[in-house]
Amino acid sequence: MDLYARRRFRSNMVVILSVAAALLGLSWLVMILGTLFFEGLGGLNLAVFAEMTPPPGQDGGLRNAIVGTLLMTSIAVVIGTPIGILAGTYLAEYGRHAKLSMVVRFINDVLLSAPSIVIGLFVYEVMVIHMGHFSAWAGAVALAIIVIPVVLRTTEDMLNLVPNGLREAATALGAPRYFVIRKVAYKAARNGILTGILLAVARISGETAPLLFTALNNQFWSLDLNAPMANLPVVIFQFALSPYEDWRRLAWVGALLITVAILALNIIARLLAGRSRTK
Repeated sequence: MDLYARRRFRSNMVVILSVAAALLGLSWLVMILGTLFFEGLGGLNLAVFAEMTPPPGQDGGLRNAIVGTLLMTSIAVVIGTPIGILAGTYLAEYGRHAKLSMVVRFINDVLLSAPSIVIGLFVYEVMVIHMGHFSAWAGAVALAIIVIPVVLRTTEDMLNLVPNGLREAATALGAPRYFVIRKVAYKAARNGILTGILLAVARISGETAPLLFTALNNQFWSLDLNAPMANLPVVIFQFALSPYEDWRRLAWVGALLITVAILALNIIARLLAGRSRTK
């Protein structure tokens, strides 16, 4: 076998192994999603959205858990997004090569890779112990800490992709720097920044560990942010481990709702990222 034939054989083997690995990964994904839809669709009905989590042996839904998740996620995004965007703007526009920027990037990388349970323990120590009780505020703060590094990294990367020629042209016309950033850089990077926000929302939507240490759970309807609040991840965790069939059925439905929401957010983020690259 000559040199060309050996290289072609090796190339074909690598392609075959790569395709096999991809199919193996996709097969697990298909099985997981198939099981989730098979188990979850059977219990999905209007009562899931209209009724609250039930006691064992009774019919009910997930209304309080769904509302609690939406409320804490919204607060976390409101808190974390401005901080992430402003920090990313500083790194990309003002302190690109400053020593402080290197420290901020290092801390941000640590937060990106930190287990969410560690963040939950941190907020438990800082907020819950001093407040003397679990609360939705503590849960929202824990989720906001997870949001910040995702938004920060995306904002910095997207602003770095904006051509410097656009900034120079606006500066040559006499525009101050803050105006150039707001009207030129942000507009050019808008879709990419929005993509980062959506990815951050998808990241925190299914987080369970931080909420176990902060918001805990609440079987009853409550909009009091200073008290424990129901949320889908913790309800799924508790119901899935219970011996009651009706609770386990609701756990499957809740898992299906979170999965569909995360898939939708990821698809929207990919579409926005594609539009950003096209422009």
